[in-house]
Amino acid sequence: MDDKPFAITLGVGSSLANKTGAWRTERPVYLDRLPPCNNACPAGENIQQWLSLAEEPSYEAAWRQVMRDNPFPAIMGRVCYRPCETACNRGKLDEAVGVNSVERFLGDEAIRNGWTMPVEAPPSGKRVLVVGAGPAGLSAAYHLTLLGHRVTVADSGSAAGGMMRFGIPRYRLPREILDAEIGRITAMGVTLELNRTITDLPAAMRGYDAAFLAVGAHIGKRAYIPAGDSARILDAVSVLRGMEGDAGAPLLGRRVVVYGGGNTAMDAARTAKRLGAADAVVVYRRTRDRMPAHDVEVTEAAEEGVRMKWLSTIAHADGGRITIEKMRLDETGFPQPTGEYEELAADSVVLALGQEADLTLLSGLPGIEVADGVVKVGPNMMTGCPGVFAGGDMVPAERTVTVAVGHGKKAARHIDAWLRGGAYEPPPRHGLADFDLLNTWYYSDAPATVRPKLDVARRISTFDEVEGGLEESTALFEARRCLSCGNCFECDNCYGVCPDNAIVKLGPGLRFAVDLDFCKGCGLCVAECPAGAIEMVPEVT
Repeated sequence: MDDKPFAITLGVGSSLANKTGAWRTERPVYLDRLPPCNNACPAGENIQQWLSLAEEPSYEAAWRQVMRDNPFPAIMGRVCYRPCETACNRGKLDEAVGVNSVERFLGDEAIRNGWTMPVEAPPSGKRVLVVGAGPAGLSAAYHLTLLGHRVTVADSGSAAGGMMRFGIPRYRLPREILDAEIGRITAMGVTLELNRTITDLPAAMRGYDAAFLAVGAHIGKRAYIPAGDSARILDAVSVLRGMEGDAGAPLLGRRVVVYGGGNTAMDAARTAKRLGAADAVVVYRRTRDRMPAHDVEVTEAAEEGVRMKWLSTIAHADGGRITIEKMRLDETGFPQPTGEYEELAADSVVLALGQEADLTLLSGLPGIEVADGVVKVGPNMMTGCPGVFAGGDMVPAERTVTVAVGHGKKAARHIDAWLRGGAYEPPPRHGLADFDLLNTWYYSDAPATVRPKLDVARRISTFDEVEGGLEESTALFEARRCLSCGNCFECDNCYGVCPDNAIVKLGPGLRFAVDLDFCKGCGLCVAECPAGAIEMVPEVT
């Protein structure tokens, strides 16, 4: 036998001497973590997944991924307040990914191209009554239809959409967009019965196997304001609803005072400006930082000339003017009167003090619990009456379109399981992909794209949509800004940096494996992974 060096004499894999992985005390493991955008989305969208498809670009596939959770991407891309972007890890690097902008682009592409959702589930033979054609009710109807059930949606309004139509002004949500996405749902086979007010739910449920109640908060709250006979006092819900009627726009006058501090107050004041008010003033009894209205609403209202009167309350209203009392916040943050007064000119006062749902349809229904104007439901969205589920504005939750859409999806899954004699168990959630798990060295600065807006002069003189959408190039750029937090996107970093060639490519879309015969457990792959999709775990002996 030739006298050759030991390492040359042995062929690769012919001896345990080559399997250097035996030195290891820890091993790398690939895993999927929960992206913070997904975690923050009230509709439960798999945002990272559809962003990944959009950046390929594969827009229709991305849209279909959105539609697995949310039937209104073009609507939500306009009216959602973007909790996903608030949570986005990229916001700590430069600026959050414009998730909402890309979703709107996909939704608009679907409308432009006529994309539809086929119903592939076999008919279940079950019928479900949905009461309320707002975002929660229509979302539930959509998901239940995809699951094979026959759905009828009853609504007292003359058109579907609920508060999306009667509470959100056209300058934020054009009606052709709303109609297109509702039309897609009815085209799937959902029966829509408008101008139908249900007052006797047990009678209405005859012939149905379950019901989902999604009655919106269409009743404006009132407050006692001492007023003269000539005072003109309206509520914001009626004003905004009046914009959709055939009787013409409500007459508010040239000087309008809006009382309240929420998003509805901002919408009412901005609508007043568009109706010709020379002066629109929002009176709110706390400070700006305690105002429930979202920042973008307040900012855009101020840009359009809406004035704000902080720490103020209306003490008296009479024809042509109101008296406001200045307030101060006590140590608990509660407003207290100061005894100082001021007069404002006002042709009308619009109350925007919150809304309530009409729950009279629940009369005579056994097991229903109502507290503080909302219906108590269990984790499965079912009320105390078997087979009757509820969601949206009529249950305890934040009142937004996104939350309502999430309620509809969640309820549909529980209703489906209940109809089939089982219980829906949501899949387990992965651990959160926090910012400190990422290796941001690999990402260069790429600030978010700003969506175009109408100039202020055009905004206050028309009801044209204020904010525009992205073009394809900018939508693609936004999608590619996603950091893929907590999930491997096959960047090959681990493959390239491994000193032992222990990382094995499994093929496109299949990610990687670790050859433990050669991995020494150095952890370099974990340190260099941009997405934080690998972790070290103790070696099992």
